[in-house]
Amino acid sequence: MSENERESMEYDVVIVGAGPSGLSAAIRLKQLDADLNVVVLEKGSEVGAHILSGAVLDPSGLNRLIPDWKDKGAPITVEVKKDKFFVLGEKGKVRLPNFMMPPLMNNHGNYIVSMGNVCRWMAEQAEAMGVEVFPGMSCSELVYGSDGEVKGVVAGEFGKAADGSKTGAYEPGMELLGKYVFLSEGVRGSLAKQVIAEYDLDANCDVPKFGLGMKEIWEVDPENHDEGLVLHTMGWPLGFKQSGGSFMYHLDNNQVYVGYIVDLNYKNPHLFPYMEFQRFKHHPEIAKVLTGGKRVAYGARAVTKGGFQSIPQSAFPGGALLGCSAGLVNLPRIKGNHNAMHSGIAAAEAAYAAIKGGRSGDVLEDYDTELRDGPVGKDLKKVRNVAPLVSKFGPLGGLALGGFDMWFQSATGGFSLFGTMKHGKTDAEATEDASQHAEIEYPKPDGVLSFDRLTNVSFSFTNHEESQPAHLELTDADVPVAVNWVKYAGPSARYCPAGVYEFVGEGAERKFQINFQNCVHCKTCDIKDPSENITWTTPQGGDGPNYPNM
Repeated sequence: MSENERESMEYDVVIVGAGPSGLSAAIRLKQLDADLNVVVLEKGSEVGAHILSGAVLDPSGLNRLIPDWKDKGAPITVEVKKDKFFVLGEKGKVRLPNFMMPPLMNNHGNYIVSMGNVCRWMAEQAEAMGVEVFPGMSCSELVYGSDGEVKGVVAGEFGKAADGSKTGAYEPGMELLGKYVFLSEGVRGSLAKQVIAEYDLDANCDVPKFGLGMKEIWEVDPENHDEGLVLHTMGWPLGFKQSGGSFMYHLDNNQVYVGYIVDLNYKNPHLFPYMEFQRFKHHPEIAKVLTGGKRVAYGARAVTKGGFQSIPQSAFPGGALLGCSAGLVNLPRIKGNHNAMHSGIAAAEAAYAAIKGGRSGDVLEDYDTELRDGPVGKDLKKVRNVAPLVSKFGPLGGLALGGFDMWFQSATGGFSLFGTMKHGKTDAEATEDASQHAEIEYPKPDGVLSFDRLTNVSFSFTNHEESQPAHLELTDADVPVAVNWVKYAGPSARYCPAGVYEFVGEGAERKFQINFQNCVHCKTCDIKDPSENITWTTPQGGDGPNYPNM
C-alpha cells in the first residue's frame, strides 16, 4: 500500500495529544453530546508516559470539567499546607515573607500532583464516556482539505529505515479525519509549529519565549519529609543576571519533586542548564532534604513563558491550538495545567456549537475569543509583564517590579502602569558569541546528590528504535561545526538536558553527532539553537521517555 492509499477513519473531532488540554476537550465534547465521535491520539507508549510537570495543580479547570473528581477517585490528594519562597546565596538564604507576595502567588487550595497520573485517570474517564484513546500513535503529518483547511492527521506510520527508505515492515499509517482537529501536543509541538507557519497565526502576537524545566523524583528519609510543603527559590546558582529558579514539592509516601527551570533567553552559550540544576541540589537548604534519599526518576521539557502577549491566533481553518501548544503557562505561578483544561473546555464548546450548526472545517472564532477573554486570558493578562521585566532588569529588579505590577493590577482592576511590554528577541537570537563570555566551570557530579546526564537519562526510561530515521532534523548539516562550534562554542552539547548532541574529533576532523536515542522530547534544541538549524519531529509511536509519576 502506498502513502497515497492510506486507509482513513472519520470522526467528529480528532485530538492530538493526551495531556490535560486534549483530554479535557474530549471529556467536555462527550458531556455535551454522547453521540459525538471523538478520538485522542497519544505518541507516548501509554497515556502519561510523556507528561512532565512540577506540579502544583490549581483545580479550577478540573472543578469546571468534573466537579465530583474527588468522589471519582482522582489521584489528587496532597493539599498544599505550606508555601515558602527563598532567595538563595551560595551557602545561605533569605525568605521572602508570604505577605509580600502578590495574592495570585498563594497556593492555598492547590494540590501537589503527578500530572502523568492525573492524565491517566482523565483518560479512564474519557474512555468510560466513549472516547477512543489510542496511545503509541505519533501523528507525523497534517491532512489538508480542498479549501486549504486542516481536515485530519496521519498517525501510526512505522517501519522506515535510518535513511528514510521503507523497510519490508513499513506501515503507512492511517488518515484520521475530523470536522475539527485539536492540536494539544504540548510545548513546541511539531504539527502546531507547522500550522502556525501555514496560517501565519503569530502575525499579531509577540515572539514566543521558553524555559527549560528539569525534574527529579526523590524518595527521602521520613525525617526530611514535610508533606504538603511547596518551596520555590531564585538566585544561586544562576545568580542575578540570568533568570530561572527552582521548585521542591513534598508529596505523599516520603517522595519529593525537585526541579530547576532555566529561562532560555540566556546570552552566554557556555551556560550548561543541566549542570546548574545538579549544582543547585548541593545548596544546604536542598541537600538537607535529599541527603540519605535516592533519586528514582528524571525528566525534562521546555516550558512556555511568553504569556498573554505571545498567544498566537489559536483557531485556524479546521482546528484549534490547545494548552501549551498555544503557550498558556502562568510564569510567576509556574502553573499551566489549569489553563490547559480551561482551553480544552472552551475548544470543545466551540466545536460542539459549530457541529450542531452544520459547520465543519472553518475557523472556530468563538474559541479564540473565549481563550483571550475568559478564565485563561484573565489569568495570564495580569502577569503579562513579569517575564519582560525580568528580562530587562534581571531577576531581582524584575521580581520587584513584576510584584509591584501584579499588586497594582489587583488594586486597580487590571490596569498596569507598564501597559503590555514586549519580549524583544527570540531565545535563539538572545544567544551571543562565545568570545563575549567567559567559560563556566562546573563541579563534577558526586553520584550521590548530583549525577551525570547519561546516568540520569536512564532514569527517564527513554527508548527509541535505533533503526528509524533520526527525528531531529538539520536544515544544513554543515552549520553545527562551521557556525555553531566556531561562533558559539557548540552550545547544543550543553543546552540539551539528555546529551543528544556531541562534537567528536578535533580540528578538521571534528564532526557533529546526534544521539537521538537519548531524546526526552523536551524540544529545547528546536527553540535555543542559535542558528535555528534543528527541527524536532515525532519519532515513531511509543518511542521516547516512559515517565513514572511525573
